[in-house]
Amino acid sequence: MSRLLGDSHRRFLQTLMAVGITDEQEARALYQHCCDTHKMPCTPDKLDEFIEAINSRLQPMFMQIRKGMSEENGHQYYALVNMAETDITRMTSDYTDNELELFRKTLDLIVSSENGTASSTDILNSTDTMTSKKLKKSETEHLLTRLVQDKWLCERRGEYTLSTRCIIEMEPYIRTMYQDQVKVCHICHNIAFQCQICENPSCGIKIHNPCVARYFKGRVEPRCPACDDFWPHEIPEVRGLRSQSKR
Repeated sequence: MSRLLGDSHRRFLQTLMAVGITDEQEARALYQHCCDTHKMPCTPDKLDEFIEAINSRLQPMFMQIRKGMSEENGHQYYALVNMAETDITRMTSDYTDNELELFRKTLDLIVSSENGTASSTDILNSTDTMTSKKLKKSETEHLLTRLVQDKWLCERRGEYTLSTRCIIEMEPYIRTMYQDQVKVCHICHNIAFQCQICENPSCGIKIHNPCVARYFKGRVEPRCPACDDFWPHEIPEVRGLRSQSKR
């Protein structure tokens, strides 16, 4: 049975609908603000229960607030997801058919890469194999800028990665379409793109960079948690929160 929602729940949902995605720190601050505004008791460790109450009312509308991890910094994020559209068709209201084809090709490049990235050069070259109307170079560059602004992709020095929002919303589609290529992180069990890979040919597990930092912290001689081989990669530091435009 769905739970009754108060004004604090509705304010939280309306704000999340406006921003699309928010990190856990911001979500907790919003939770506090909504409860204070509507004079409701606020228990800091009850955020997930608060969101579950909202989700119980969203279920008939095929909507859900989902939680996911940023591959960049390891922080948790909350995103409002349309459950009725589980693939790229969710983007048809904002992008043309040939723009969506290029996004699919970008997704192909990112998933098939070893480090979860696609260069701007490779994306531009992929327009040569488009079956729909080919995009010009300027149109492709403009589209990539829009995809970053709309939080489907992230960009750093000409390299593109899937945003946290994209991974949260597209995970079922990615798991279905790329089931032979996608691996999950050995530590958190979420799909892994930006990660480190065990170099033992008979192992080859993937671990997200933030999960690597947490798992190997303080260990003198890091070893693979699956095969116990020496882990030769540099152990990264977990970086701080990124700005919303980078998610």
